[in-house]
Amino acid sequence: MKVFVRPVLAWLSVALFLVFGAHWMSALASPIVGVGLFAWLFLVIIWVAFGVVHEAEELAHILGEPFGTLILTLSIVLIEVALISAVMISAQDASTLARDTMFAVLMIVLNGVVGLGLLIGGAHHHEQSYNLQGASAYLAVVIPLSTIALVLPKFTASTSDSTLTSLQAACFSLLTIALYGIFLWLQTGRHSGFFVEPANGDQAVVAEATVTAPAASKRKLFGHVAMLLVHILPIVILSKSLAKVLDHGIAAMGAPPALGGVVIAMLVFTPEGISALIAIRRNQLTRAINLCLGGATSTVGLTVPAVLIIGLITGQKVVLGLPPASIVLLAATLILSGLTFSGSRTTMLEGAVHLSLFAVFLVLVFSP
Repeated sequence: MKVFVRPVLAWLSVALFLVFGAHWMSALASPIVGVGLFAWLFLVIIWVAFGVVHEAEELAHILGEPFGTLILTLSIVLIEVALISAVMISAQDASTLARDTMFAVLMIVLNGVVGLGLLIGGAHHHEQSYNLQGASAYLAVVIPLSTIALVLPKFTASTSDSTLTSLQAACFSLLTIALYGIFLWLQTGRHSGFFVEPANGDQAVVAEATVTAPAASKRKLFGHVAMLLVHILPIVILSKSLAKVLDHGIAAMGAPPALGGVVIAMLVFTPEGISALIAIRRNQLTRAINLCLGGATSTVGLTVPAVLIIGLITGQKVVLGLPPASIVLLAATLILSGLTFSGSRTTMLEGAVHLSLFAVFLVLVFSP
């Protein structure tokens, strides 16, 4: 029965917001109401997101890697796109939200989670090995995609406000989808071995998944897929209400607009980040890398086309180009990530350096 507690409470929240949501939203001027609704929605969404992680991990045991991690990252990014889309459609001015959210995801994942994870792994295991080919493949996709999405629009001559023309948006969306599609095809096909633990690593989880996958019943597989959808759908539905509360709260407090992107990034990637840290603690660094770098890759590969398409359809302005200070920080992060995952083993030193960049990011959010 415990497995049904999360979705039942989530769908109960959906029903309550469908019935009373309009009345509650009209009372957002009251700080008590605003804080209460935000806390309710935030806690429900993040709790149900842990259910998404659980169902994805169950599918990982059935299907084996890299399919399990891929399902988890795609599910999390779907939630992220739903939240961004809800804010873009409901907020008065959310032109930079997608940019801020993608940048926050990259900083949280590549610097925050990776840095903390390497510190934890180094403290417990001194040095940790991982599948170098998989990490290199992720970075080979993340670097060009993030550059095209977050840096290039700042320097194009067709516009002067870090946006893209309709032609550029359409072409870049197709390019991003094509590149990410090729990556998925290789990840789940001929190069799937790049994304499993190396031969000398801890093979307990991977071996178990590989053995049980062929014998798993279709009924069990479909059951977990259905439960995954049951957990994701209420998050998508509640995202519209959270978007209104978040937009009103940021405006009322006079907080930096980038804070909205940070909140969304933390909301959707906290469960996945915790799963990555647990994997590192268990000396399963390859799985943690799949979660972190896979989440970063999926975020840029899927969020960019989604928000550009929404902008083209609705006519909303979508600002993607980062400000100069953020471009410098992104460049430093990508270079550091390339150095961190250029050898076969990691230590605490890399973790400390990544966390220092994450601290710089937090400072720039409130003092750009």
